[in-house]
Amino acid sequence: MAVDLADLAGGRLTIDLGALVSNWQHLAKSSGAPEAGAVVKADAYGCGIERAVPALRVAGCRTFFVALVAEGMRVKASAPDSRVFVLNGLFAGAESAIHSNGLIPVLNTLNQVERWAAFARELGTPTPCAIQIDSGMRRVGMSPRDLERVVSLDYLMPHLDIQLLMTHFACADDIGHPKSEVQREVFEHTSALLPDVPRSAANSAASLQGGDFAYDLARPGVALYGGEALNDVANPVRPVATLEGRIMQITKGAAGDSVGYGGTETLKRDSRIAYVSVGYADGYLRSASNMGVPLRAVAPAATAWFKGHSLRGVGRISMDMCGFDVTDVPKNEIAEGDWIELIGPNVPLDNVARAAGTIGYELLTGLGARYERIYVGG
Repeated sequence: MAVDLADLAGGRLTIDLGALVSNWQHLAKSSGAPEAGAVVKADAYGCGIERAVPALRVAGCRTFFVALVAEGMRVKASAPDSRVFVLNGLFAGAESAIHSNGLIPVLNTLNQVERWAAFARELGTPTPCAIQIDSGMRRVGMSPRDLERVVSLDYLMPHLDIQLLMTHFACADDIGHPKSEVQREVFEHTSALLPDVPRSAANSAASLQGGDFAYDLARPGVALYGGEALNDVANPVRPVATLEGRIMQITKGAAGDSVGYGGTETLKRDSRIAYVSVGYADGYLRSASNMGVPLRAVAPAATAWFKGHSLRGVGRISMDMCGFDVTDVPKNEIAEGDWIELIGPNVPLDNVARAAGTIGYELLTGLGARYERIYVGG
């Protein structure tokens, strides 16, 4: 007898491709840039490259950004006519793989530029690349002085087809942060060395601010997938990922009973607790527990949602399960096998992340492989 594995899953992750496309369109407009690409690294922030890229391509996106060559190969398989930039640079020995798969390396150091130029010289034709400038974040990218050297060296420039000059803002999520203006001025000054090369600086946060950050190509990331990009600003994008856990058991506890590992939480009333089949092995972080982890001094525990009821987390999140107080849900409205929303329209991604002491990026990209995945709206 055939078994539908979806019926056996303890958790399900629904990805709304229509919301993804809507978010891209919103960010493309708000950025003010002539073109908007999409950052699809980390398996499209956990949402799936093979489903996200075709949906974005149909909507008009033609430029994608990944971290690694293998990710870029997956993008090209889904959108062969797209431009795909590899953000993590040019690893030694990766030249042939990048070129043969039609990818474009983002060159972050003088050494990478020299190696790419030498490879192009062997091919006998200028070869596409991008150059990233460290305008002050002090993470990756070439110094303005090194770019001056590149531009001055005749044995390099004829072999480089520089398609994009990039930088990355450290504090764009904090509107009005003075460091963003300092970085913008550095980028403006440095990009004058290559006046005919298109420029890109707008991540999600900068795309939502538009204006001086727009340049020629916006490259939004986390906001495409419903994550918050700006601090202390209502999130203007739609949720894309909805995570639900299946109820495996509803347990009764009396006031005074301790709950879960370590017995760290004591019930203050007679309670019913619904345990769902999702835990930290699925990327639902232990640090979002209600009791027994130091981060609980930072933020309240993660909540869940069921039929109009906000559910308080109970005790520690375990490897394969977590518990929620369903005492206030009428008994005839909830049962084993029902699904509880852990992340979604009623439980924002970033609220759960804050409860875990982290950011939506980490939570979303860490959701595990055991979920039944459902795609809607494509």
